[in-house]
Amino acid sequence: MTDIILDPTAVPTDWNTTKLDGLGTVHFIGIGGAGMSVLAEILHGMGVDVQGSDRERSAKTDRLEQLGIRVFIGQRAEHVAHAHIVVWSSAIKADNPEIIAAAQQGSVLWHRSDVLAWLMRACDTVTVAGAHGKTTTSAMIATIITHAGQGALADPSYAIGGSLQSAHGHTDGGHAGKGSVFVAEADESDGSFVKYHPQVAVITNIEAEHLDHYGDETHYIEAFVAHAQHAQRAVVLCGDDANSWRLLQNLSDDEAAHTVIVTTEDAQVFATHHERELRGAHIVSIEQERERTVEQAASGIVESCLVHLPQFVAGDQDRNVTLQLRVPGVHNARNAAQAVVASVLVGVSAQAAAQALTEFYGAARRFEIRGVVDGITVVDDYSHHPTEIAALLHAARRRFPDANIRVLFQPHLYSRTKFFAQNFASALALADDVIVTGIFAAREQASDYPGISAATIVKHASAGQHIEAGSDMHEDAVRLAGRAQSGDVLITVGAGDITNMASVMLTALQQR
Repeated sequence: MTDIILDPTAVPTDWNTTKLDGLGTVHFIGIGGAGMSVLAEILHGMGVDVQGSDRERSAKTDRLEQLGIRVFIGQRAEHVAHAHIVVWSSAIKADNPEIIAAAQQGSVLWHRSDVLAWLMRACDTVTVAGAHGKTTTSAMIATIITHAGQGALADPSYAIGGSLQSAHGHTDGGHAGKGSVFVAEADESDGSFVKYHPQVAVITNIEAEHLDHYGDETHYIEAFVAHAQHAQRAVVLCGDDANSWRLLQNLSDDEAAHTVIVTTEDAQVFATHHERELRGAHIVSIEQERERTVEQAASGIVESCLVHLPQFVAGDQDRNVTLQLRVPGVHNARNAAQAVVASVLVGVSAQAAAQALTEFYGAARRFEIRGVVDGITVVDDYSHHPTEIAALLHAARRRFPDANIRVLFQPHLYSRTKFFAQNFASALALADDVIVTGIFAAREQASDYPGISAATIVKHASAGQHIEAGSDMHEDAVRLAGRAQSGDVLITVGAGDITNMASVMLTALQQR
């Protein structure tokens, strides 16, 4: 048969005409993945017959089975025998037995982005894209509209690539609501987000990433431009991000006039400084930003700021709203301001949006405090890019100003380690004590990156930097915990299975 070509940017011929009752049985390959499980849950909530497969069981597959979704462990041709649509992600290759069987039997092949784009068609959609902060920002928007949306805005749907923290534990990042708004995290890693046509496109920042796909920064930025140009109502950018300005200059005059720029600079100074570059874009300024230390934050509020919303956003007149956040750092103040802007643009009142943010406890694995033992705080965080790690450690310093910050870092992908080894070493220099453990390969093979390891980062460290390379993350976690003293903060950092080491550290501390 003809070779199977899997192109995440291609649009299926039947995508725009398929109705809900025409989906038939939908099979997800790799259903336990963060992005796939969310979509499976949403379709299941809409009454679609959903099933899927994965290489091994996980908390995600267990949850899906509890919801009544069929999950096969292992990937075999017979699993897709009755599937009308087979959904794949960019981690799936053309030689996957379920892909081959689906093509042979004439099943429709949809990339996960096709499911998202299909879901967006009938809703007022807000997408959140960006190199960093998109999970947190999309979770903030979902929280705001869930708590503050009224009438048609109530009960939004959302597809977020991670769980949400709440006062009662974690909730899943997927929800099929009955309201008119759909909030979607837009993954840029494979270029597929250019398919989306949201009402409001939020772009948190644009920093070179996924160069294994894009090749260079220019092509990476071009993809964001194409995504922004599909926004129907407004684009929301970060004015503190240099590449967002490059994007703005590539928009048409009309698109620029429907763009909102969020900045931590004074609005008047910012407008004067960027007079030519603004091209009619509207300024939202973050003022009076400050952070409380742990001792001052008995209420759980650790970050606050004043946000000035122009008439273009607020509707009737300029408005100021005060944001009180449970998540630390100026980067989260930016995330929150963009979330408020997007929520107000789809119809939530500014004050109600600000109030609803006090109910946001954070996305899972974003500065998530996992426990405290003998005065030692254990934190888990998903950061896996140098800029994210730097923001994390700055936030940790501000929140725990007198603590020794000790980090167990698991690099995510050999390619990212190769591209950013120097940047990782520089970011990790913000910690007092670092162990870089073995690389989480995900979709890559170590044999394709000879010589790349944890030591690749360590050898770029500056003189006097307390950093070492490990290999067994369980042993590394126990060793780092053994060095901790009361008042210290231990942070597990990375997008892979390093999250499991937070509990290992807590156990080691309890057994001392």
